[in-house]
Amino acid sequence: MMLLSVDISMVLEKLLLIVVVISASLVIAMYTTFAERKVAAILQDRRGPNRAGPFGLLQPLADGLKLFFKEEIIPAFSSKFLFILGPALAMLTAMMTSAVIPWGGTIELFGRKIDLQIADVNIGVLYVFGVVSLGVYGIMIGSWASNNKFSLLGGLRAASQIISYELAMGISMIALLMVTGTLSLKEMVDLQQASYWNIVYQPLGFLIFLICAFAECNRTPFDLPEAENELIGGYHTEYSSMKLGFFLFSEYINMFISSVIMSTLYFGGYDIPFINEAAMFSPNVVAIIGIAALMAKTSFFIFVFMWVRWTIPRFRYDQLMYLGWRILIPLALFNMLATGGAVLYFK
Repeated sequence: MMLLSVDISMVLEKLLLIVVVISASLVIAMYTTFAERKVAAILQDRRGPNRAGPFGLLQPLADGLKLFFKEEIIPAFSSKFLFILGPALAMLTAMMTSAVIPWGGTIELFGRKIDLQIADVNIGVLYVFGVVSLGVYGIMIGSWASNNKFSLLGGLRAASQIISYELAMGISMIALLMVTGTLSLKEMVDLQQASYWNIVYQPLGFLIFLICAFAECNRTPFDLPEAENELIGGYHTEYSSMKLGFFLFSEYINMFISSVIMSTLYFGGYDIPFINEAAMFSPNVVAIIGIAALMAKTSFFIFVFMWVRWTIPRFRYDQLMYLGWRILIPLALFNMLATGGAVLYFK
């Protein structure tokens, strides 16, 4: 009986953590759209959102209501089930990645120690890559089910782009795994707390990972699947209302999660450098400080995503493929071999 009660309490604890993480991710992604408009306004010397609410802070809610009340249109010659499945799958895979991310240390509530991580699996990195690779299916299914040639072209572009850049990203991760010796994101953070951040050991690997993250998230200058001057609107041309909202929202969630993963893999996650927080504060305060540190690093990367979008023009598709296959993959292979040699030499 005692074992059963412990299991139930643990399940409730994890369910609560899932609700908190998903809710927070949705709110952050929602206000990332507001931040994107403000950053664009600053870079282009204009005002940005300033009508809905004080300082325009209610603009994301207004956008959500606009999408919610738009007419729901399903093309007559489309595959209805797959047409609905596409955006749902894109949104689901975007949210699933957050399950293995360590958001902080340990917090004490009601006499229980709660790890701020939904699932500490020992293959966390492989889980992230597996879920991210599934995201392309949502785009492909939605574009094919639309029965529209422009949507299909956008879906094909997205599939070839994501597959191409996943190779370089995966090879860059192999070099990082050689250095850390673990696939667990939690253990990677612990190792960085005890030593230097991984960016010190893998600067080239991080640069490759960052460029590939832009392509994985379909962000400028790699937003060819949504090139409106060529494909009207890309893979979501036929979508409206909240189905379109799911596709657009999943992009911002992916951008947020990618920023969190880069912060975790290369910049210590919730670690604050040069400070031993555990010796200065209580465990709960340390956990809160760790979450704030992770969010600060994540905010910086989100700003980089936005900064690049509004300053660098879109690549041509041949340039996109050339960069992925002829430059990034050879660089990633070189980095992997150099890292392997260094690990063997200094072992």
